[in-house]
Amino acid sequence: MKEFEIAFPIRHEPTEAELRQVAGRALGVKPERVAAVRIVRRSLDARGEIVYRYRVQAAAAGEMLEEFVVPAYRDVHAAEPVLIVGSGPAGMFAALRLLMEGRRPVILERGKDVHARKYDVAALNQQRLVNGESNYCFGEGGAGTFSDGKLYTRSSKRGDLREVLQQLVAFGAPESILVDAHPHIGSDALPRIVEQIRQCIVEHGGEYHFGEKVTGILSVSDGLHKRWKVLCAGGTSYTARQVILATGHSSRDIYRYFAAQGWPLEAKGFALGVRAEHPQALINKIQYHSKHQPGMPAAEYSLVEQVDGRGVFSFCMCPGGILVPSVTAPGEVVLNGMSNSMRNSPWANAGIVCAVNPGDVPEYDRFGVFALLEFQQSVERAMFGFSDSLRAPAQRLVDFCRKKDSQGLPRSSYQPGVLNAPLYDLLPAGVYERLRVAFAAFDRKMHGYYTNDALVLGVESRTSSPVRIPRDPETMCVPGLEGLYPCGEGAGYAGGITSSALDGILVAAAAATR
Repeated sequence: MKEFEIAFPIRHEPTEAELRQVAGRALGVKPERVAAVRIVRRSLDARGEIVYRYRVQAAAAGEMLEEFVVPAYRDVHAAEPVLIVGSGPAGMFAALRLLMEGRRPVILERGKDVHARKYDVAALNQQRLVNGESNYCFGEGGAGTFSDGKLYTRSSKRGDLREVLQQLVAFGAPESILVDAHPHIGSDALPRIVEQIRQCIVEHGGEYHFGEKVTGILSVSDGLHKRWKVLCAGGTSYTARQVILATGHSSRDIYRYFAAQGWPLEAKGFALGVRAEHPQALINKIQYHSKHQPGMPAAEYSLVEQVDGRGVFSFCMCPGGILVPSVTAPGEVVLNGMSNSMRNSPWANAGIVCAVNPGDVPEYDRFGVFALLEFQQSVERAMFGFSDSLRAPAQRLVDFCRKKDSQGLPRSSYQPGVLNAPLYDLLPAGVYERLRVAFAAFDRKMHGYYTNDALVLGVESRTSSPVRIPRDPETMCVPGLEGLYPCGEGAGYAGGITSSALDGILVAAAAATR
């Protein structure tokens, strides 16, 4: 087998015959002697002529290409249960792995099913009504379902990404996610896929219970075995020997419960900043060097700069996207971005955030392990305190960097509305100063990015959890709490759909072997 790279113009999809011609030259054989050829990666290259670069694998006669086969799901109606708290990517893919291992997943979700959740998301955008249990963060599918559906991760340590991507394709995702360098499904398509996953889990014997907010986790014994009894807000309870905690980065009540029990927690760094919204046409012009043509994909970007010892970087960049409110409780303003599958909005947005590490905000040290959590909440509340609604405090980009009040704001995709505000004063001083320096530096990398045609809005604060639940690297359990498995973003071990899914698979596999 041999792997090589080829390039084709952006509007030309290579045919099987063309791939075999190139593969034959790479293998040193005639095209008809090429036994198999396939594309394994496709990436856009706009540095000169705009082309797609393809990474291709080919095998000559007598050879075979490596195949990755997802294990089959098993019927688990009569199997021992494993409780899973949360039905986001970590919880869903933990459940699918349990089916493969012959264990019965029982999923407890504080929010609503994905269909009912749509109405609460609509009410949040259009009427500014906050449902604390059903929103952009809570509910079936987790935060990724209604906030873009990007599937790329830089992590390769947790497992094989193909297990996640191939299952998503089996449940209705486009096959292009198997080869695209930056695979994307879109918030309009993900709900249907999430429903298909649920149907598969239930058909094989698993269970879903919606509206079950976990309020307690107790250790009980039946005389022979220690078990965990999970209590829910409505008075119901569920018992199993193993519990997987896949609660997501905004389930602050779980951290508070751990602290009240004296269970271990750790502070961890996260990132905080703003969402930057540009006209997509401007980003296209910059990234395609004025060569953008109708039909080309909406251009995206990735930016990073070191400022005073901390990274400032773009996060969750959404080409052809819109801004959405990611609040989980009244009295806070939190923004995120999303794109539908077509990425055809006239705006591009991205989080531009600054790393914040434990010890960076000594005035919050009195909160101990919750120092950065309290810091995160204080900024979200400050944004709400200024707007007194879900409207987002906003400024034009150059005005923001120059500490100058904006005279009128450009149109924004953010449905709850924007409010002209001194965002430079509302943000913590250290975060603001680093953002100011980084924005100017970004313009040297993307000339034209630094413009008053762009809007900055506050606050982007849910980049990851500022708290980690420790786990033993061998058992994957919380130290001293056998059978309790923290995973995903909520436990501090992932950041995004795919890394959370991989972590859920990792933990489920560990649980199945014990």
